[in-house]
Amino acid sequence: MSQNSADLPWKVRLFASLFSSAFKFMIRRTDGSINRRLLNFLDYKTSPSPNKPVDGVITTDFTIDEARNLWFRVYTPVPRTSTSGSEVNVPVIFYFHGSGFICMAANSKLFDGFCYRLARLLPAVIISVNYRLAPEHRYPCQYEDGFDAIRFIDKSYLEILPSHANLKHSFVAGDSAGGNIAHHMALKASKSELSSIKLTGVIAIQPFFGGEERTRSEIKLSRDPFVPMDTTDWMWRSFLPEGSNRDHQVSNVFGPNSADISELKLPAVLVIVGGLDPLQDWQKRYYEGLKKSGKEVYLVDYVNAFHSFYLFPCLPEFPLFIEHVKEFMQEQMST
Repeated sequence: MSQNSADLPWKVRLFASLFSSAFKFMIRRTDGSINRRLLNFLDYKTSPSPNKPVDGVITTDFTIDEARNLWFRVYTPVPRTSTSGSEVNVPVIFYFHGSGFICMAANSKLFDGFCYRLARLLPAVIISVNYRLAPEHRYPCQYEDGFDAIRFIDKSYLEILPSHANLKHSFVAGDSAGGNIAHHMALKASKSELSSIKLTGVIAIQPFFGGEERTRSEIKLSRDPFVPMDTTDWMWRSFLPEGSNRDHQVSNVFGPNSADISELKLPAVLVIVGGLDPLQDWQKRYYEGLKKSGKEVYLVDYVNAFHSFYLFPCLPEFPLFIEHVKEFMQEQMST
């Protein structure tokens, strides 16, 4: 990002500077813990709008387990009608937010705004899952929460989703750490019986993968304001089981400790990467690993995109991103 930072809108540059400074000097403690109170203060949360559409989208919250703070927000685009007057069905996307497994939530303003845009522009019903956070809750809590939400909706969708939501065209998606979760949700789904949900595709937006090796992009962009190398190292230490390193099978998914997935039936995967993202080499290895495992996978590389570019609709890559995701979804739904 630093190579072209002067070309970015001032709001993006300001956000990057404030995020980097706050995280490094105020939120991350020297003992490895998080100043959760300060983090929550800085993380503005939004409320749902169940009765009045906002930009053509209605939002409603549903709780699964209060003890785990496990809940989800449904983003429902206002129904469209066909020429015959019937409602047009739309796909469903199970979405998992990013931020290194350790911060933010489904109702954080940044991710809330992103889900509004996805619901309206694709269009699709978005189910944004709120999962437990590390280091208070380490692996596998995030994956357990995510799949519990999917199974809950599989059984209770009639009371939750609008009539024009088509669960037979369901996608699992996520950005950064959420992209990692999305991959593992697809793995879990391939080993489980879901009665109502049919996963049609995986949308991995700059997914957070890693390993003990230092890749070229990590070294070259080690001081990136969004995902500097020392911060991503700390995130993995906070998330992975005590005593594990970054070659754990959930972080280095095609590394020395990984499981063979060649026999698993996975849906097609779209991998979004950015040329200014320090994690891009791991994301490309993920793409190559899926190809070698015989999976249908597509790679889209935005040369001038930094990590989390998709949260800023003012950037020129954003409409391209929407079009690529829409094309991928339409292609998978037509097969």
